[in-house]
Parts: sequence; C-alpha cells; structure tokens
Amino acid sequence: MRPALLIAGHGSRDPAAAGEFWALVGLVRRRAPDLEVGGGFIELARPSLASAAAALVDGGVDDVVVVPLMLLAAGHTKNDIPASIAAARLAHPQVRFRYGRDLGVDPRLIGLVDGRVGAVVAPGERAETTVLLVGRGSSDPDANADLCKVARLVHEGRSFPMVEPAFSGITAPGVPQGLARCAALGARRIVAVPYFLFIGVLVQRIARNCAEFEDAHPGVEVRVARHLGPVDAIAELVVERYEEVLGGSPRMNCDLCIHRIALPGFEQRVGAPAMPHHHPDHARHYDDAHGHAHGRAHDGAQDHVHGRAGAR
Repeated sequence: MRPALLIAGHGSRDPAAAGEFWALVGLVRRRAPDLEVGGGFIELARPSLASAAAALVDGGVDDVVVVPLMLLAAGHTKNDIPASIAAARLAHPQVRFRYGRDLGVDPRLIGLVDGRVGAVVAPGERAETTVLLVGRGSSDPDANADLCKVARLVHEGRSFPMVEPAFSGITAPGVPQGLARCAALGARRIVAVPYFLFIGVLVQRIARNCAEFEDAHPGVEVRVARHLGPVDAIAELVVERYEEVLGGSPRMNCDLCIHRIALPGFEQRVGAPAMPHHHPDHARHYDDAHGHAHGRAHDGAQDHVHGRAGAR
C-alpha cells in the first residue's frame, strides 16, 4: 500500500472556499486513483489537520505524506504545518509522517496567471494593459520576495508594459497603493490578478478595492481576473510534491528563511521553536491520545529544519 496523501489547506470562513478546496482534492484523487487522499485545514474550517490525520489512521493508514497546499512558503508552511505534524506524531507514534514542500514558483502557475489575464483582456489589448499581481502577503520576507519573482516571471516574454506586485494585507504595498503606483507610472488599463488558490474574504476584498479605485480615478480602467481555482495543473503539482517525498528529494527554498537567516527586523526568529496554529479540534485529538500532549506540540516540531523534511 502506498503512503497516504494528506493535503493541508489554509481554511476560510467562506463555504465557497472550502468547496473549491474539496474540488481540488477530487482532482487529485482522479489523477492518482491508487492513493488514499485526505484533506484538512490549518484554521477557520473543518476538519482540522489533526482530525484529517486521525481519520486516515483510523482507516488503517500507517504512512502519511503531508503536502502543504500553499502557493509560497511562509509561516503556515514553515511553522504551523510542521508543528501540527510533530503533534500528530505524538498522537500516533505508530504512524510515519513525512512532509513535502509548497507549490512554489512553477512555470505552470505562471501560465495560469497568464491565462487568467487572457480571460479578461483581448490579445490586442495586452500591450496597453498593466497587470497587478496580488498575493496574500506575509510577515515572511522570503515569501513576499517570491511573489515579486512570480510577477517578474509573468512579465518576462510577454507584451504587458508592466507587471507589478501587491499584497492583500500584512505587508506593503497594499492593493490601493499598488493600483496607485500603476496609475502613476502611466497605466490606463489595469488587470488585478488575485494570486490565490481559492475564493474567500481576501479575494472579495481585492475586487472591492479595485472597484473603489476605478470609481475614484475615472481615467483608469480596472478589471479583476479570476483567482487560480481548482484546476488540473495544480492537482498535478500536488501529486508531484507527494512523489518528491517518496523519491527523497523534497526541496524548500530556505536560503532566505527567517528561521535560518537573521534578516533585518526578524533576527529573533532564527532557531525559534515552531508552534502549531491553534485549531478548535487540536486539544480534543491530542488529549485523547496523550493527555496534555497538545501543550507539548512544539517539542521536536522543527521538521522544516532544512534537510530533515523526510524525517519521521
């Protein structure tokens, strides 16, 4: 029996976002029908990762590969999910848990962005259309820098005069500031692309920000493209990340990780213990297995420590 695949999603209060997550899980199952595939969330939705892991174990699984369904590696990928995996090992000591990498900067994702722009911009309009690529935003400079890299890769080889990065929160520039920058640089048509896997509160906020900016700037047209959504290309990437773990080659870009490198303003994060993101289900599952084990979830929870991604 092949190891099971546990897909770790972020979670959202929006039921439509959960629906898209499960649609993607379905695509993964169709792509890899020989796999036992489960899914769970870090926060805001159920089942939690703890519940999803327990369900796989209850079904007889004794080997699990966890793949973070994250576009870029920030705190959830580097901290929350590894800490949850460490806690799952405490709860299920007879089960092997291994960890894959985020979806990362991948040509297929660049192509999806281009396709989302193409759905709202005619070929003849591309040379006069500026793209604003809007990521989630993170307190991790490495992840924010990767969003800027994606924006540059979308620009390369295409006829857009500009592709600018912006963020929906946490870091700058925000969406209004990103739109203002584009306009100040001469853009008269802007297409905002939410660089998000699924719909949700933040994607909806991006659309509102764009509508408000367009109303306040009559000389600038602002269109909003669709987010990435559950598509075959992403399901293919998830399966590849699973296969990487089995092949012994999961690789995370850790050269600028705040847990490893003393970046300005983040020096205190170097070597800091990983802590799981609180989820209402955590205490129940870990209490059932280990009494107060949920309070010790950080013990040994440093599996994102580089070079040990496949460790048990």
